[in-house]
Amino acid sequence: MLSAIADDLQILIDFLHQPTPREWLDAALTNIPLLLLDHAHCERKAAATAINFISKYAELEALVDVMSPLAREELLHFEKVITLMKQREIPFEPLTPACYAQQLHSLVTKRAGNERLRDQLIVGAIIEARSCERFYSLVDLLDDQVLKRFYSSLVKSEARHFQDYLRLAKLYCGNISDRLNYFLNIENALIIKEEDVFRFHSGVPVR
Repeated sequence: MLSAIADDLQILIDFLHQPTPREWLDAALTNIPLLLLDHAHCERKAAATAINFISKYAELEALVDVMSPLAREELLHFEKVITLMKQREIPFEPLTPACYAQQLHSLVTKRAGNERLRDQLIVGAIIEARSCERFYSLVDLLDDQVLKRFYSSLVKSEARHFQDYLRLAKLYCGNISDRLNYFLNIENALIIKEEDVFRFHSGVPVR
């Protein structure tokens, strides 16, 4: 599967349905410092999400086996982004997030048990998949060779992460197709929606 991603984005587009709009990619190329700052925050949040899964579902052995190394890997990515930022004299500071992740998480069912776990894992899979698709989409457009190599290296791990989330959702929650399609339709609308801010997971920035 990873070689397929290296050759072609099709596996991710098939899952996500909607590719990142060119307008977002153009904005990313002209906002590299902001892209890196928000990327650092995304990696920090991804590590926290994995740790939170362990805290809430410590009795689920397969989930813990996935989330524990995932948290460490996301923290390592965070450290690498921070290093890149220091080299470019970009300060790490608070940043207001876009509505993307907040809106997806707000739609997670409030019911306890497997239904809530299912939704949380689906949202995690979609966010990881979109991250991977955006890393890959940027690689061929970047003139910055250091950043190009770094984002190329992240494609494989992010692709693995999204499949891990989906595998866990299916393992613990059975047939997730309807709920997955529900969240994907919301996500697809969010990435083409105009937004006043540019972020790694934002929609199309208003010109």
